[in-house]
Amino acid sequence: MPEIDYVALKKSGFFKQKQENKCSLRVKALAGMLQADQVKKVGELAEQYGQGYVHFTSRQNIEIPFISFDAIETIKKELAASGMQTSGGGLRVRPVTACQGGAICSFGLIDTTALTQEVDRRFYGQELPCKLKIAITGCSNNCARVEANDIGIKGGLVPTWNNKNCSFCGRCAESCPGNAITVDKEKKSLGYDENKCLFCGKCAKTCSGKAWTGEKGFRLYFGGFFGNEISIGKQYVSIILDTEKVLHVLDAVLVFFGSQAKKGERLGKTIARVGAEQFQKTLEDALSQ
Repeated sequence: MPEIDYVALKKSGFFKQKQENKCSLRVKALAGMLQADQVKKVGELAEQYGQGYVHFTSRQNIEIPFISFDAIETIKKELAASGMQTSGGGLRVRPVTACQGGAICSFGLIDTTALTQEVDRRFYGQELPCKLKIAITGCSNNCARVEANDIGIKGGLVPTWNNKNCSFCGRCAESCPGNAITVDKEKKSLGYDENKCLFCGKCAKTCSGKAWTGEKGFRLYFGGFFGNEISIGKQYVSIILDTEKVLHVLDAVLVFFGSQAKKGERLGKTIARVGAEQFQKTLEDALSQ
């Protein structure tokens, strides 16, 4: 057998196992989604080339262990014929993880599927000094744990109160996790502190009289990672209401990261080394254009 380039193999989605001459194939399942016929095909590949089982990774992809190196090219062709591709590792933008979002989930404030597909189309596989992980979640329930990623996007709602529809029942205040709303039922008065608002949308969801409505948007977090070291992603700009502006900010962040990061340095460490002020200016400049 010719000498194997394991770095190139990993980049193409095949990861060397501890067992000799065996590797795990990682199939890209963007935001954990595949068509039913594709799921069947993955099962067939596992039975034909692996040991008859698959592993669902922590980032929503599917791995088939115990693939022989000599089957790699054949498997690539079979995946492509079924409209699938491998999910490689290395120093690049990784596949986006996401919850099901507003298209399906009753709590979801944004269409995570549509945004995931667009982020993937624009940025997936882009070469960088270090791996970069992106996660998208539909609301503040945060099923996708976005702050644990280099870039996290969370659905939010900028609330608007209409006193004409309000019965001053107090449900909104009771449901508000940021204690941004106060209600005096006897005086029939309501107070709202925008600085405490978490943009979670729970006021609008719990209000049966439609006194609370709002505009949906995106809360962005940067610099998170989990592993031997842990960093929680931080917000550097307020909620963004326009999808294209979100994508424009992401593009600016990748340019910043590509030009400022050292090899193997995660985004959070680059921000800490270069300075949060400079990074925030990058975001603000992108939003102003």
